[in-house]
Amino acid sequence: MTEPTTHSYRPSEGHRLAHDPLNSIVAPRPIGWVSTLARDGARNLAPYSFFNLFNYRPPIIGFSSLRWKDSVANVEASGEFVWNLATRPLAEQMNRTSAELPGAVDEFDVAGLETIASTVVAPPRVAASPVTFECRLSRIIRLAGADGAEVDAWLVLGEVVMVHIRADLVREGAYDTVAAEPVLRGGGPADYFTIDDAARFRMMRPGAAPEAGRP
Repeated sequence: MTEPTTHSYRPSEGHRLAHDPLNSIVAPRPIGWVSTLARDGARNLAPYSFFNLFNYRPPIIGFSSLRWKDSVANVEASGEFVWNLATRPLAEQMNRTSAELPGAVDEFDVAGLETIASTVVAPPRVAASPVTFECRLSRIIRLAGADGAEVDAWLVLGEVVMVHIRADLVREGAYDTVAAEPVLRGGGPADYFTIDDAARFRMMRPGAAPEAGRP
């Protein structure tokens, strides 16, 4: 077989494109919209596009921060954070919370977002977000390259200890992913996506019963 023409490069030597393709290829990605509290009680809310679910039981989610930012410092100090689902109706407000602001500035106020108290942890939830996870810190890991050299990036892993789902998103005993209108990060400087039923297809794992199948 003849090898197809490709754009190949070593990341250490640069990608030779207008925009780094990595975050366009690994996309769309869920957004880690994380609320935390500083030691003095100051509120912080920030979105992270390096975010995902890593384990079922116990449920563990994580986000990675490029640089030691307020969110990471707050989680280290308090051991707690909240993940808030970013949705299409909240996209503009979520984007406002991505601004680089002084630590004393409250992103909830900047974005005009109301809060609601959490049940188990201290950081507040975004009141308008239809799904929120209250989390306790599992561990913070400083990332390193294959050569062992540490980089200025920090993976924060947390156990989900309380889940809140808006009741209308639970239909016939299952969570309706499409109805929640999640916002997903794409590549390039400004690409985001949502999902709809037209993009849905079903595929059962080999040997799994239809009622228990998971991708």
